[in-house]
Amino acid sequence: MTSHDVVAIARRVLGTRKVGHAGTLDPMATGVLVLGFNNATRLLQYITDGDKTYQATMVLGMTTITDDVEGEVLSRSDVSGVSDSQIETELAAMRGEIMQRPSSVSAIKVEGERAYDRVRAGEVVELAARAVRITQLDILNIRHLDSTIEVDIEVTCSAGTYIRAIARDCGSALGVGGHLSSLRRSRVASFGLDRAISLDQLKNGEFTPEPVSDIARSTFTTRELALDEQIELSFGRPLTSNPTDAIYAAMSGDNQLIALLANKEGMAKPIAVFAAAN
Repeated sequence: MTSHDVVAIARRVLGTRKVGHAGTLDPMATGVLVLGFNNATRLLQYITDGDKTYQATMVLGMTTITDDVEGEVLSRSDVSGVSDSQIETELAAMRGEIMQRPSSVSAIKVEGERAYDRVRAGEVVELAARAVRITQLDILNIRHLDSTIEVDIEVTCSAGTYIRAIARDCGSALGVGGHLSSLRRSRVASFGLDRAISLDQLKNGEFTPEPVSDIARSTFTTRELALDEQIELSFGRPLTSNPTDAIYAAMSGDNQLIALLANKEGMAKPIAVFAAAN
């Protein structure tokens, strides 16, 4: 099942075409997929930009064309000489701000085409490295098997980080190759598994959507609007500047999300309007 398949289910259940998600999950992956619908789709880009947490299993001693278990095996190597301390050292080097080369079968576009489409067509694709931030990379377990080593990890990282690339690069640094055999996303921004519903609950309509105002308060710094400020926004006029250059959620006295505000040219200007401010 792809992320788009989940969106299609939500469209049928909610009776609207206007449904989106905050960050694609690979078909092999499980876990949290944040959905927004109708007006809330305009908040998704900001949720997508938030940090994410994953649990994954790396397999050392084997490379695949997709850097995960679903791809064709390219090579196998002897892992008998790889120690736990060597694995720990290579993974420790990936913590912090690093340059990471995305997987060749990512959804990144190359000259208008998705990288994974080019790979499937037989083309060799190597994407340029880009800066990512890995704030947590913990080893949960290491299992030495007959011909491979399995390493369970937990990762918290910035948007744009590829967990498959962590497995690939760790295996490469150790000289034995590596790929990902399982992946579960447990958190997207403030949305964790504790707030999630199951696919069956989604299909059966057994859920209560979270109000846009609550999502705005948990995602942004809030700015409580006075009545005269709501009137100014209703005419599209800017307000006095926000205390910082962060994006602020402008809230009405009755807890309605009016707009998102960002400082520009010394004033707080709306970058997205969600309700009539009158």
